[in-house]
Amino acid sequence: MPSPHPRRPLSRRQFLAASAGTAAALGLTASPARAAAGPRPFGRHGSPAARRTPRTLYVDPLGRGDHTTVRDAVAAAAGSGWTLVLAPGSYRETVVLDATRTDATWIGASEDPRDVVIVYDNAAGTPKPGGGVLGTTGSATATLQADGFTARWITFANDWLRADHPDVTGTQAVAVKVQGDRCAFHHCRFLGHQDTLYADSLALTAFARQYYAHCDAEGDVDFVFGRATAVYEHCHFRTLNRTDLTAAPYGFVFAPSTAGANPHGYLVVHSRISSEAPDASYKLARPWVPSSDTTARPSLVVRDTRLDAGIDAVAPYTNMSASFPWQGQRFAEYRNSGPGARITVSENRPQLTAEQARSASRAAYLGDWEPWRGEC
Repeated sequence: MPSPHPRRPLSRRQFLAASAGTAAALGLTASPARAAAGPRPFGRHGSPAARRTPRTLYVDPLGRGDHTTVRDAVAAAAGSGWTLVLAPGSYRETVVLDATRTDATWIGASEDPRDVVIVYDNAAGTPKPGGGVLGTTGSATATLQADGFTARWITFANDWLRADHPDVTGTQAVAVKVQGDRCAFHHCRFLGHQDTLYADSLALTAFARQYYAHCDAEGDVDFVFGRATAVYEHCHFRTLNRTDLTAAPYGFVFAPSTAGANPHGYLVVHSRISSEAPDASYKLARPWVPSSDTTARPSLVVRDTRLDAGIDAVAPYTNMSASFPWQGQRFAEYRNSGPGARITVSENRPQLTAEQARSASRAAYLGDWEPWRGEC
């Protein structure tokens, strides 16, 4: 997604402080759960010596599993139905789960997402070896194309920083791009700055359903974006401070690009949007109508969610392009709370009626797929 201020970088120190306080929060140093893992890196999830199923692979950067990298484990897990159990550690790599590896499950063994971090530092403007640049999609730390993917207790991060690359204008840096249908994330974290979580689909005509529960996502510019049908339930979205800027907006939380034929885009419910930035310095959303699909009608419903003071309560939406004003898209709210939800100019905050709200539910968005069953 384009940045409103691509030439004003954030320092590495500011990034680490804004992201979670210390490098430990990125999983780059040992947390108590990781230290407690000791000689049992896979916890209650078994071990290479006593596998729970024949289609389970154990990944440990210290060599106590089947593979030391996620990429090698994915390459070995050909076909459908494989489970990867990831021991605590920082996995500095890029990884692609292609469309043939369906119904995969990745589990963070310590059951604390701070302990298992898949991280890299590519950006859209990063040069490719053969010439050109990676582009937004190519910047992703993890690209998940397969249907039926599930992740639990894992952090996906992109720690590329503007401050380290002041000459680069392509500052989009994706932590994870999700393109498959029936993809679920439970108790995961998505860390980055611009374009952190790319919730998308494999094609313009593919209506990929995704579910995010009890997850954390943070960033500054369009850090949750794409054309998927995605439900975010009991999630925490955090907008980062930007001391490199002198005027709002510092950025935007959501930038959906829903296909016009798709009745459902993003649904945010029972969640919270907090901010480390000054009051009213962030927009809740702006519509993304990409050049590849000018018939897109971005859709976002935020309901029963607390909006802290970092969100501009007077004008929470803005345009990405004057050709596609947000008023012509499908943006609405319902029963939100907090200082960022106070309605001061009603026409700037479209609200669902009670009848419309009954159709803005996870069941309506996800159909007969019920990924919340059996989850806490």
